[in-house]
Amino acid sequence: QVQLVESGGGLVQVGGSLRLSCAASGRTFSRYAMGWFRQAPGKERAFVAAINWSGRSTYYADSVKGRFTISRDNAKNTVYLQMNSLNPEDTAVYYCTVGGLTYYGYYSPDYWGQGTQVTVSS
Repeated sequence: QVQLVESGGGLVQVGGSLRLSCAASGRTFSRYAMGWFRQAPGKERAFVAAINWSGRSTYYADSVKGRFTISRDNAKNTVYLQMNSLNPEDTAVYYCTVGGLTYYGYYSPDYWGQGTQVTVSS
């Protein structure tokens, strides 16, 4: 059974930083792409970032490019999301996922974590 457990969310002020972690278990995650989505209040769930199995290729939503960095440690079955220069529009529940990446960088999630709340106060 696949399990994804997010941590690191919380309350932060505008301009601050947070680092989300996602510990995965239940399969050999080093073979799979992983990614992050978020859902803000009243909005649909949206793609944030994805990383291929080796960590050499990363993909970002335009809204977070240059501020967020996705990385992974396959030895620890963990994926990270470093979030800098946070603003109130980043307030959302952030979800860790495992999925697949196409050759052109389209990421499709197959499994989801429970989510972790990130709140940016102004």
